[in-house]
Amino acid sequence: MSDQKLPPRSKDFSEWYNELVIRSELADYAPVRGCMIVRPYGWALWENIQQSLDRRFKATGHVNAAFPLLIPRSFIDKERSHVEGFSPELAVVTHGGGEELEEPLVIRPTSETIIGYAYSKWIQSYRDLPVLINQWNSVMRWEMRTKLFLRTTEFFWQEGHTAHATLKEADIETRQMLDIYQDFAVNDAAVPVIPGLKSEQERFAGADQTFSIEAMMGDGKALQSGTSHNLGQNFAKAFDIRYLDQNGELQYCWTTSWGLSTRFIGAIIMVHGDDQGLILPPRLAPHQAVIVPIFKTDEERTKVMLAARKIRSELVSSDFRVVLDEREGVSPGFKFNDWEMRGVPLRIEIGPKDIAKETVVLARRDIPGREGKSFVPQAGLPDSVRQALNSIQGALYERALKFREDNTTAPENYAAFKGAVEKGFAYSFWCGSAQCEKSIKEETKATLRCIPLDQTGDKGACIYCGKPAEEKAYFAKAY
Repeated sequence: MSDQKLPPRSKDFSEWYNELVIRSELADYAPVRGCMIVRPYGWALWENIQQSLDRRFKATGHVNAAFPLLIPRSFIDKERSHVEGFSPELAVVTHGGGEELEEPLVIRPTSETIIGYAYSKWIQSYRDLPVLINQWNSVMRWEMRTKLFLRTTEFFWQEGHTAHATLKEADIETRQMLDIYQDFAVNDAAVPVIPGLKSEQERFAGADQTFSIEAMMGDGKALQSGTSHNLGQNFAKAFDIRYLDQNGELQYCWTTSWGLSTRFIGAIIMVHGDDQGLILPPRLAPHQAVIVPIFKTDEERTKVMLAARKIRSELVSSDFRVVLDEREGVSPGFKFNDWEMRGVPLRIEIGPKDIAKETVVLARRDIPGREGKSFVPQAGLPDSVRQALNSIQGALYERALKFREDNTTAPENYAAFKGAVEKGFAYSFWCGSAQCEKSIKEETKATLRCIPLDQTGDKGACIYCGKPAEEKAYFAKAY
């Protein structure tokens, strides 16, 4: 790890992000353009995200399965709106075993089609419903402009796919999963998000409704951080997913899909990070605390390491994710900077003086310098660590929320709107016209991020055309 400083976020946010991902060892570039290698530190973060979500999914009755990577091209063609949405991004296999295939195979860009095929075989009666399945996998979309975690040709995610007897049940499912994503983002990732409905222009190809959670990054841009789609009967009709109802009549199912990907790692980086590097929320951080021993002589080393190992054992026994930095040949200062770069929420320093006083130093990653340091007794250390981590978790959320609020404007006119989307979110009335939405995008490069679920009920004038409007929406430039 180099001790060279990162580019300042305020001067070059994009370069700060790119360098930080590499230098913190979250990921690296792959030999195939647009792909990435997720390194162990990045994968540990993704595993914690997986566990947080998987726990919530299973608590609401969902089960995991695995579906094939390769999909017959004819499956994609069955759903016209689906193929329009994904054809430009498809990776297609035309040869296998040294021979040309009778039918080309698509590397899944998402799995609605292959799962629709399976559901058409599995679902026969209303007694078979609902079907609530999720899978953890990777998908491939042939992206032209890529950025580690945020937009890569191959990325990792979860995709849930459910089938229901009624539209009402599908709608409840769609909103439930949006709520789960919001709960995860707020309570585990400390990322404030806005839940809302996508416009018709921005919805998922093949969906009747698309809901998303939208987050503001540290440069004021938006990031779509999770989506939940009510697919209506579109895929059910394309793949003949039908069931006999209680009256013995054949009905089409109502289906949903929903997903959150490794793109969320990008959100965590850009929402919480600073000029020193990552700042990871304690509930998801691979290491919640790092113990850095400080000594000068061999005699001090023996005593300090013995105490440090004892502290580590005690914290591990209390279910904390802790690492003891035993590296030799580098100074404590280097270790401090290294772990700050990696975003470990809490640093525990222990040296000869601390041993004599039976204390340790706790240094918070979110508060730099002396202000973030405190001396606490070694006795009862797990309680002190837990209290510090809870405080950091809450502080990160509040800081991110304040940043979003400070950079969200309700402009009074279109000229002010243009200025607002240069620095953050514009919260404005919109008449619902696709043409207004298109014109705004062409003129400002800002897109309609979502129509928030919480509407005031007020009426106003569309920010673009001035016609009567009953809904407000968030507009922003986005990743």
